[in-house]
Amino acid sequence: MIERYSRQILFEGIGEEGQRRLSASRALIVGCGALGTAQAEALARAGVGRLRLVDRDFVEESNLQRQTMFTERDAKERLPKAVASARHIAEINSEIETEAEVADVNQSNIERFIQGCDVVLDGTDNFATRYLINDACVKHEVVWIYGAAVGSYGLTMTVRPHLAPCLRCVFPETPMAGSAPTCDTAGVIMPVISIVSSVQVSEAMKLLTGNFEKLHGSLMQFDVWRNECRRISLGEPAVDCPTCAKGIYETLEAEAGDFAAVLCGRNAVQIAPARSANLDFDSLAERLRGAGDVKVNQYLLRFRTGDYELTIFPDARSIIRGTDDVATARSLYAKYIGT
Repeated sequence: MIERYSRQILFEGIGEEGQRRLSASRALIVGCGALGTAQAEALARAGVGRLRLVDRDFVEESNLQRQTMFTERDAKERLPKAVASARHIAEINSEIETEAEVADVNQSNIERFIQGCDVVLDGTDNFATRYLINDACVKHEVVWIYGAAVGSYGLTMTVRPHLAPCLRCVFPETPMAGSAPTCDTAGVIMPVISIVSSVQVSEAMKLLTGNFEKLHGSLMQFDVWRNECRRISLGEPAVDCPTCAKGIYETLEAEAGDFAAVLCGRNAVQIAPARSANLDFDSLAERLRGAGDVKVNQYLLRFRTGDYELTIFPDARSIIRGTDDVATARSLYAKYIGT
């Protein structure tokens, strides 16, 4: 271990004791997209002993511009992002224990995912999931690191439950639909991904090695195109925060139901049934072949019919491409997969 991490051990903030702490730690990365893959690679190279990677999606060619873990082969094979990330981490650092979870993070599984983890890193692309992470981490007192990037702009903050403001303290309400740019309307460039993920990983390493006094303690904002960087002091947790002051975990208490979400920049909708299943791909493929083109591997089944493509996962979740209309996606799901 000493030789592999020798340059990191020489760094005063880490040392041999810090390296041992990293090796004994487990980190959860929620979302293996641009931020998540950069986080995963950096933590693996730093020697964080166990990584749990959770993502609902598969690799596509449009990901390769900014999602540095993936290759053209991953996109061609349509590998689930969590699986592809774990495979590449095994080649980067075979000492790391990696858990790949191909799943949509929701109120039924988030508490299981954070169980046993020392830190959670946000690699998601929506506030709904971030509030879910926030509720679960505050409830179980697990530190987590928020991050977001769109266009050339990014921001990040570190949440230490009951010691620093949580996400709900800083953003009491979900941003109104249409009130902020998305990757679909503004795109995103790689340099801001690198900056935000680097700060997130640096904070994670400080937390895992016990260097709490080195945390930046702010909401950090960057715009790499406008050459802007600023820090907003966070102060103390809000005394009226529903989450960390009152212990109300709204997202964890929400009733499970059919879930549909338009996927940013994809002309696609994800449909998740109220109850997950364990699909028999062979049987489903046989049933669908008369209605369109079917391709299947151990991770997913792809079905193309007309202008639409349905990617179906073993838990019955589906990403439906060719529309951003939820009603149309639900109709296609019901028609070809069932209810």
